[in-house]
Amino acid sequence: MTEMHADGEPADLSGPEWRMWQAYRTGSVCDLSTRAADHDDPHSGEPWGPQRSVRAAVVALLLLHGPPPVPGRVASLKLRGVRITGRLDLSGGTVQPYVELQSCRFDSEIQLSETRFGTLRMINCAIPRLDASRLHTEGDLHLPRCRVARGIRLTDAQIGTDLLISQAVVQRDNKGRAFAADGMSVAQDFQGELLETYGEVSLRGAKIGVSMNLRGARLRNPYGRRALNAPQLTVERTLYLTSIALDYVLGDSGSSTPPYGLGQTPTRGQRAQRFECQGGLRLDDGRFGDAVDFYGARFTLTDEQEVSLRRIQTPELRFVGERPEQGRVVLSGAKVVKLVDTSTSWPGPGGVAIEGFVYENLAPRGHFPLARRLAWVEAATPEYSPEPYERLAAVLRASGEDADAREVLLAKQRRRRATLPPAVKAWGFLQDWTVVYGYRPGRAALWMAVLWAAGALLFSRHEPPPIKEDEHPTWNAALYALDLLLPVIDLGQEGQWKVEGYWQWGSATLVLLGWILATTVAAGASRLLRRG
Repeated sequence: MTEMHADGEPADLSGPEWRMWQAYRTGSVCDLSTRAADHDDPHSGEPWGPQRSVRAAVVALLLLHGPPPVPGRVASLKLRGVRITGRLDLSGGTVQPYVELQSCRFDSEIQLSETRFGTLRMINCAIPRLDASRLHTEGDLHLPRCRVARGIRLTDAQIGTDLLISQAVVQRDNKGRAFAADGMSVAQDFQGELLETYGEVSLRGAKIGVSMNLRGARLRNPYGRRALNAPQLTVERTLYLTSIALDYVLGDSGSSTPPYGLGQTPTRGQRAQRFECQGGLRLDDGRFGDAVDFYGARFTLTDEQEVSLRRIQTPELRFVGERPEQGRVVLSGAKVVKLVDTSTSWPGPGGVAIEGFVYENLAPRGHFPLARRLAWVEAATPEYSPEPYERLAAVLRASGEDADAREVLLAKQRRRRATLPPAVKAWGFLQDWTVVYGYRPGRAALWMAVLWAAGALLFSRHEPPPIKEDEHPTWNAALYALDLLLPVIDLGQEGQWKVEGYWQWGSATLVLLGWILATTVAAGASRLLRRG
């Protein structure tokens, strides 16, 4: 392109390039497709010859220094079924016209570092690599159904409205990352339904202005530690890592604004595709304005990998996916208002960590009996820790389930007992056997009645002589037995009679048992008084 016509048109344009040039001036579509499905698929191995090829340099010239539009029209670049040869490099440039490329094929990578766009849409395109670090768009960036052979890079990019990569298939780059978007900012929605990645998806410190939707996505990284690495991710509304209903139409690729991102989380019985994550998932320190939703999610982890939700904050966590067979789910330090889960969604012993996990309400889906909830806490605490039990008890009590809250605190005492020295452990067994650590005061009353009846029966067969002949009450076996059993309270019988031999041992036994009952009941009462 060394010679130019007076109007700025290169003198050496090929036939397809001249068609593209003229279509640009009128804002119409330059369609070089053959209308044969096998030949027009940009991802097939069918060769696209010179009759449908344009040079990347001509495309760059149009976008950066294009000719004026035909009067009454708006200039824009709209290509369909076009092969772009050479490397398209718009780094640092400003692209004013609207750009939409449908079912196109690029021979070399696209370089958009620090480029400014209005709106950029590439739909169903074959791209070797897209490097768009620090890209800035005032409108949308759309990449639906594209296939990218060596990764997408959007590090520190700023997307003015929506980012859409639904149904895209992205392979990893030479650093093992399929989608690198650390520090990216999206003003509205991030739509990635049915996305497929083969490498790490890195979104460290990214900010999403509305919702982030990865329904039905399949994130696979068998080459590294994590499939999704997104610490300090901020989503103003909801993060959807859920199944997607497949009973809706994705739209026609010929539409200028394809209706992607409309899929919904499936209801019972609907045909669906799960969100799948093969490799670790990390959302540490994330902030989510409405919810984090794992409905129907499936995690395939190794023993060393984790679903890490450390210190996240969200009003609602919906952990209702499949139980991971390996790896761990870590919620240490997380803060949520409502925990929505099922009894079958959590890993077994050693597979959950909830140290410092704060939740205010439980909203289980399906049958989640208290025994399984206690098993969940036990599985999450290989070494005894009182905090998870106390948190669960507080949540149950706040919802009016006092009996279940007492069962949780009783389970805490029994779990603690296993960590104590033998002598203290024996005392714990005695408290459990007699008054159930004071959490069932009715049992203490029953024991008191039994011991009182036994003492009254015992002393009804023996009337001991008084200590002071001229100063003593009338002998009453039942009142004497009750006076021995009740510590502190003086009923005027104990200390007035000479009890010797076996009767003395019987009296001492009643006094000792009375103190044991009183101590355990007092401990239980103090727990009840402190429960608020």
